[in-house]
Amino acid sequence: MSKGTNYIIGVFDDEDVLMDAVGTLRSSGVKIQEAYTPFPVHGLDDALGYKPSNLPIAAFLFGLTGTICALLLTIGTMGFDWPMDIGGKPFIPLPHFIPVTFELTILLASLGMVATFLIISNLKPWGYEPFMFDGRSTDDKFLLVVDLDKNKLDKDALTNLFKQTGASEVNSKIVENH
Repeated sequence: MSKGTNYIIGVFDDEDVLMDAVGTLRSSGVKIQEAYTPFPVHGLDDALGYKPSNLPIAAFLFGLTGTICALLLTIGTMGFDWPMDIGGKPFIPLPHFIPVTFELTILLASLGMVATFLIISNLKPWGYEPFMFDGRSTDDKFLLVVDLDKNKLDKDALTNLFKQTGASEVNSKIVENH
């Protein structure tokens, strides 16, 4: 029989109360598993102590790949594979390659970022049922989820701390490990 993970979920009605609660909980030594909000909350990632994303690095690398591929394609075809003498112009007129290079750079950067985001977020478009701690987090409630096994405080102490920080309700949930 697989053991489940015990979670305490604090439900908040307001984003400002949530931000204050994150600061209070973290200063009390509580390790917050995750926060779920119905819309982006400015500064929440900093308050939770998240590191900046590496997605811009991936975007640069995919864009660089697009630039290199576009230049290899245009220079290879116009300069070496099928050179054409048009009015005495050079075989490799780089200014003429700018639109193709720009478009392929943007195309590969955007498609690469989407693919990278889906992979690192473990978002699968097929055969995956997402898990939700509380369905109201997509409508009008803000959730703070704390893993009991990763914290020194017990369930009652965490429940009281959530109530002191302004949680409208505190729930506990056992999630079966897969």
